[in-house]
Amino acid sequence: MVEIPFLRESQPVIGQAETIHPLVRRVVCGNPSPFTYHGTNSYIVGQGRVAIIDPGPVDDAHLHALLHAVRNETVTHIIVTHTHRDHSPGAAALKVATGAATWAFGPHGVRPGPGVEAGGDTDFHPDHRLADGESIAGAGWTLGAVHTPGHTSNHLSFALAEANALFSADHVMAWSTSVVSPPDGDMGAYMASLRKLLAREDVRYWPGHGPALPDPKPYVAAVLAHREEREQDILRCLAEGLDSVPAIVARLYTHVPQKMHAAAGRSVLAHLIHMVQTGRVRCDGAPTTEARFCL
Repeated sequence: MVEIPFLRESQPVIGQAETIHPLVRRVVCGNPSPFTYHGTNSYIVGQGRVAIIDPGPVDDAHLHALLHAVRNETVTHIIVTHTHRDHSPGAAALKVATGAATWAFGPHGVRPGPGVEAGGDTDFHPDHRLADGESIAGAGWTLGAVHTPGHTSNHLSFALAEANALFSADHVMAWSTSVVSPPDGDMGAYMASLRKLLAREDVRYWPGHGPALPDPKPYVAAVLAHREEREQDILRCLAEGLDSVPAIVARLYTHVPQKMHAAAGRSVLAHLIHMVQTGRVRCDGAPTTEARFCL
């Protein structure tokens, strides 16, 4: 069984800017949940003329905390890693307050399944679109866009060249694995994005929730191996006649609280869709949580 070396952190001070690198400050939003840990991490990049990554949800206290942290500074860029409601909706009010333009891969792709995570922010439309490999530069900092679809189709990570570090958002987090929820979440794309990160040489990740991840390559390799192992577990369930998402969840997630089984079901479904697409599993129709699957 693959063991992922998760990292936890004590409760951070909500709404207070914490310097985590000479070029980076973190401000944690007070929106804790089973999916957000202590809350959403917003990052301020640079000094004097700065970028803010992931303004978070609509939250007046968090907006005021961000504006207080950059008082006497100029916000030149508002950057959104992906359009879930715990990351992007705060961009609208921050844009009004600062006059800065928004930058992202694009608007939300497909509305995710009901009751999972914070849902898709279909209202967000960036002022500027960023493709994989494009860069944004500011006063003493350079951020390179790395398209890492899977958690969402429009998910971007951002490489801070001056620190050889990556803002990994919700693609890779140190405290937990990422939920991949169809139809916008795509397990095949998620696993391919993990392999893409393994080819990079970043020395540290700053994720969308929870603590920084030092020495990320072994961790990413463990997450990928866990996903590959989960697919083997699902194949064994199917071989034993467990042919539905609820039956597979009940077998594989006995250690997970019942209230989290709906989210686990979305992940199992994402795996099954990927396995149908790659010809390893068959389905009696469109792959859904109500469908029947077989080898």
